[in-house]
Amino acid sequence: MDNTIVKSSGETGFVNTPDTQDDDVQSLNKKIEQLDEQNDQLQKRLLDAAVANSNYLQTIQKLKEQVNQLKLPPLFIASIMEVINDMALLRQHGSNQEVITRIPPEMADELKAGMRVAVNNNFVIVNLLAKPADLRARVMELIEAPNVDYSSIGGLDQQIQEVVETIELPLTDPDLFRDVGVEPPTGVLLYGPPGSGKTLIAKAVASRANATFLRMSGSELVQKYVGEGARLVRDVFQMARDKAPCIIFIDEIDAVGGHRTHDGTTGSAEVNRTMVQLLSELDGFEERGEVKIIAATNRIDLLDPALLRPGRFDRIIEIPLPDEKGRLEIFKIHTRNMALDNDVDIDKLVKLTNDLTGADIKAIVTEAGMFVIRRRDRTIKLNDFIDAYHKVIIDEHEEIPEGMFA
Repeated sequence: MDNTIVKSSGETGFVNTPDTQDDDVQSLNKKIEQLDEQNDQLQKRLLDAAVANSNYLQTIQKLKEQVNQLKLPPLFIASIMEVINDMALLRQHGSNQEVITRIPPEMADELKAGMRVAVNNNFVIVNLLAKPADLRARVMELIEAPNVDYSSIGGLDQQIQEVVETIELPLTDPDLFRDVGVEPPTGVLLYGPPGSGKTLIAKAVASRANATFLRMSGSELVQKYVGEGARLVRDVFQMARDKAPCIIFIDEIDAVGGHRTHDGTTGSAEVNRTMVQLLSELDGFEERGEVKIIAATNRIDLLDPALLRPGRFDRIIEIPLPDEKGRLEIFKIHTRNMALDNDVDIDKLVKLTNDLTGADIKAIVTEAGMFVIRRRDRTIKLNDFIDAYHKVIIDEHEEIPEGMFA
């Protein structure tokens, strides 16, 4: 059909049919869709630009803060010697110069004599500083309590009771001592042969006590340079006071607490200085507060008498070799999770292990289990304990007394 029409003036023209109108609408819809897609892309780019701009602004702010920090004058460390009303007497570290400065109002309730502060060139107090503490002292804090309880210790009921009364009770129920009018004990010394359970008791105290637990060895207090050992002792006790209630455990205290002698060497003099500082911390002019001491040694005969007097260690407890009843309890503790054969007689094993320590018995039980693992079995027999006794305790040529297992 021809779309041409003739006008009255004789000119020709065109008219839109329905088909051409649909094409125009589709074309416009496509353009709208394209514009929508372009708009979405621009919106995304705008959002990305806004995020980038925010990051740039944060970076600029940090750089400005660093620049301002670099422009500030350096601060100096000083100690507060005395506080008088709103004034403080300061002593600058290094030069030992003493000055009096006004205390900022916002720090008036916090500043005390002995604190360290940061001051500017005009000796204005800018900030409070924490007390200095040796890194070696900080790492002595026990973060995770050991998985040892008093039920894991056999044959030492009386000794454990004394430790609980000396260490735990003053921390958990101080009113009891206050009502009776008795000053609570401050320290306990455990002595006995190696492997008798001294360190095990300390571990049980650490797991039970609701207090900070610091553990160290006596040899750690003996340092190479002059004055380092004494400074470490001061830092340990100061950290204990800051974290009170606190329990300090010193293992092998005889390494630093032996009889004071001097053979003319620097090492001997340094050990003596460290021990004197330890004596001062144990019973000096400064109150220890809720800080309790547990020490352990295999050689109490080597300790200096000044260390053993009351006031430093109020309780001196012997941790002896376990008796027959104690060995029975230790065997039951270490075999309670084992699959024992019917031929295993614990009473006979107790008689076999006379004069052995709890550590020896644990080694025998562990070695008996290793024999079972070696043969890929599940049940521990009596012969496994006998073989373990031979391997751990006696020479392979020594015979067990005749009739022991008849």
